[in-house]
Amino acid sequence: MAEQVEGGFERRLGLRSAVAVNMTQMCGIGPFVTIPLMIAALGGPQAVFGWIVGALLALVDGLVWAELGAAMPGAGGTYLYLREAFQYRTGRLMPFLFVWTAMFTIPLIMSTGIIGLVQYLEYLTGHLSWAATHGISLALVGLVVFALWRRIDAAGAISTVLWVIALVSLGVVVVASLTHFDATRAFTYPHGSFALFGGPFWAGLGAGLLIGIYDYLGYNTSAYLGAEVKDPARTIPRSIVISVFGIMVIYLAMNVGVLGVVPWQEAAKSQSIASLVLERTWGKAAADVTTVLILLTAFGSVFAGLLGGSRVPYNAARDGLFFKPFGRLHPRHRFPHVALLVMGAITAIGSFFDLATVIQVLLATFVFVQGIAQVVALTVLRRRQPELRRPYKQWLYPLPSALALAGWIWVYASSGKTPIIFSLLVLAAGLVAFAGWARAERQWPFGTSPIREEFLATPAAGAD
Repeated sequence: MAEQVEGGFERRLGLRSAVAVNMTQMCGIGPFVTIPLMIAALGGPQAVFGWIVGALLALVDGLVWAELGAAMPGAGGTYLYLREAFQYRTGRLMPFLFVWTAMFTIPLIMSTGIIGLVQYLEYLTGHLSWAATHGISLALVGLVVFALWRRIDAAGAISTVLWVIALVSLGVVVVASLTHFDATRAFTYPHGSFALFGGPFWAGLGAGLLIGIYDYLGYNTSAYLGAEVKDPARTIPRSIVISVFGIMVIYLAMNVGVLGVVPWQEAAKSQSIASLVLERTWGKAAADVTTVLILLTAFGSVFAGLLGGSRVPYNAARDGLFFKPFGRLHPRHRFPHVALLVMGAITAIGSFFDLATVIQVLLATFVFVQGIAQVVALTVLRRRQPELRRPYKQWLYPLPSALALAGWIWVYASSGKTPIIFSLLVLAAGLVAFAGWARAERQWPFGTSPIREEFLATPAAGAD
């Protein structure tokens, strides 16, 4: 029988399901559409190092998530961590800003999956009109919401199936490339590729990191589902580390395989690189079948992302920090149906924009309030709540935190002028909204905000 926790959730997701949710979110359309972008950014086969750098940032940031998630296994992830860490000086400001920006960034990540899915669909159907492209996008978002309209254990089972499909689609591309692999093509770097001054690798590394970390996003999905994870003290840290290493191996194998079949100059310009590899190796029929698997993989990433993301506004509303309707659970299936519907609608709107633009905007907005603020939150909590039970403590602390902080600053600086301006406008609008909310609720800075050390009173579930 599943353990029930406060708020009506049940702990039903074990390690396998948690890894499946993470890796399904990570194994989305990303590598299938960003390999050409990475090759172009880094100027040749040395693009493989872009995924290594991205994996390093995902890993060190994942260790931040692991400590916080194991100590505070509730629904909402970053929202909980910022609420607990920054309540002493700024009241509810930081968690409010996180929820405000998350209502943009989480659905925009899902929008990239929908955009990429439709782009690959064109390989099978030929060119699609504007109306057809966006009509299909809207229908796909509706299908994802319908698939999530059920209990968490059923959703977890669906995630596992989609995870298997994701691994198969990536595996097919890797195996096909190995059957026609040319090591000289894959490992011959252009002259001066790594030159410190003017070399394409170092000049493009910032843009490569931006692409790489986008492809790894999702390694923390299990932490957002902390209230629904069995033995979270062990499951959340393990699921994060396993997911990062597993996806890194898959991405490197796929990237090297692609470069061993298609010349990098041609690969950098391809719109459907995986299908091109299958055409060059096993023929058009195999390419069509693989494209269908890629479409299912993209669908699975959107499914897993909305599954975890819908818990963020739910938990904030339950905490009295967001609109009350978001705090409702479906009376029968016990999932946050209002949050799911609204975030699904934002996903649909985001699918109307250009893929590269959406990636840059969501990362610039994501980094400032979540990536950087959460690293700071871990240190603040170690000082403010030394008695907090921590079943997992970050390895080599504070080195991973410092590396994660430096990495996120680098990502933010590499996002581009327009996305940075947009992120600052979103932040400014959030500050205005918070001021109005705080005045109405007589919270800081217009009143006193109660200190709520929720997890000091409740030991982490599953801890010995």
